[in-house]
Amino acid sequence: QVQLEESGGGLVQAGGSLRLSCAASGRTFSRDVMGWFRQAPGKEREFVAFITWSAGSTLYADSVKGRFTITRDDAKNTMYLQMNNLKPEDTAVYYCASASGRYFATTERAYDYWGQGTQVTVSS
Repeated sequence: QVQLEESGGGLVQAGGSLRLSCAASGRTFSRDVMGWFRQAPGKEREFVAFITWSAGSTLYADSVKGRFTITRDDAKNTMYLQMNNLKPEDTAVYYCASASGRYFATTERAYDYWGQGTQVTVSS
């Protein structure tokens, strides 16, 4: 059974940091593009960042560029999102996802597997 499980969310003050993890199991993800999305209350889910297999390439949404860093450890089947200088507008449920057979994936429909999400709340 394929599973993606996020962890590391929580409540933090503006300007603070959090590190999200996404543990994958059930198949080999080393050749997948892995991504992070988020969904704020009353809004649609939006792309945050992705990383290609072997960490060859990364891409970030403009809203998080320079503050968030996506990495992966294929030996551990785990992906990370380091979030620094957090802002109240970063408050959302964060989801990790994987897309097989792709080199570029910024839309939800490109992703095959999804985690359940982890809540990130940034207070002002």
